Amino acid sequence: MIYFLVIIFLAPFLLVFPGVIEANMIVGGETVYVVKKGDSFELIGARLGVHWKNIPKENSLEMDKNPEPGTRLRITTRKIVPRLLDNGILVNIPDRTLYLFKTGSLITFPIGVGKAAEDEAGSWKTTTGKFRIVGKKTNPTWYVPDSIQIEAALKGKWVDEVVPPGRGNPLGKYALVTTIPGVLIHETIYPSSVYRYRSHGCIRVLPEHMKELFPLVEVNTPGEIIYEPVKVAVTDNGKIYLEVRTDAYRRVGSLREHTRKVIEAKGLSDKVDWKKVDMLVKTESGIAEDVSPTPVKLQVASQAPQRSFAQKMFETIKSFWD
Repeated sequence: MIYFLVIIFLAPFLLVFPGVIEANMIVGGETVYVVKKGDSFELIGARLGVHWKNIPKENSLEMDKNPEPGTRLRITTRKIVPRLLDNGILVNIPDRTLYLFKTGSLITFPIGVGKAAEDEAGSWKTTTGKFRIVGKKTNPTWYVPDSIQIEAALKGKWVDEVVPPGRGNPLGKYALVTTIPGVLIHETIYPSSVYRYRSHGCIRVLPEHMKELFPLVEVNTPGEIIYEPVKVAVTDNGKIYLEVRTDAYRRVGSLREHTRKVIEAKGLSDKVDWKKVDMLVKTESGIAEDVSPTPVKLQVASQAPQRSFAQKMFETIKSFWD
């Protein structure tokens, strides 16, 4: 059993969940977000770590029309932590979430990851594997990789080989250097690309979140990037939660079959409602939902006929005396 203080950054909200964290852990929940001037569904999704299309659906709003400032939005952010670490960074690509475990706490940040589609220049998918943080850079210079220069050339565009610090630098003000070649964890100047598959393999973080993350990460911090679109958790009261996300990199084959295998591996095949499971596989919402069987309510014989008869008798006697 591991004790953690769970902190989830859902800017502008900071949620704190003190308690005991065991092998299964669910974070987030239902929150209310008040729309700010300049907000779009994409930007709100990037801030809160939810698929932007879930927001208008959950609030019965039009997808192609940005919400008005001051609008109160109900947003579900519930997700399952894929695994626990004593200390370090865990990135799950389908989650598009960075989990930082540090000194008895867990802090989560929405991130942007590598493009799912490939082009003439190659693949931009974020690489999985273990790593360590080997450098921390403030106001970094961006040395444009050859692969990105080739991509630009194929599109008939020109790109500088070196981009100095400043407003036009895609790395922003802060960057964490990993031991995985070509993978930085950095601030982005493209906020709407967070929580999406838009980078060239790097991990993008919103400026307000990177400002919080950067001082918390030390050089030599261990980490791992994993790829798991399906997660299952069992709560203390026995409820079973399932989270299914899009297999954007097409690595698991049949998502339905993969979900079944994940549930079977947990020994929960006979403890879930498979109709609920199938619905989550179909929608790929990315929200952890309860897939426990719905309890059967016992039918209690109605007393209404007896009361009705007694009432009729009363009315008959009353009419006699009247």
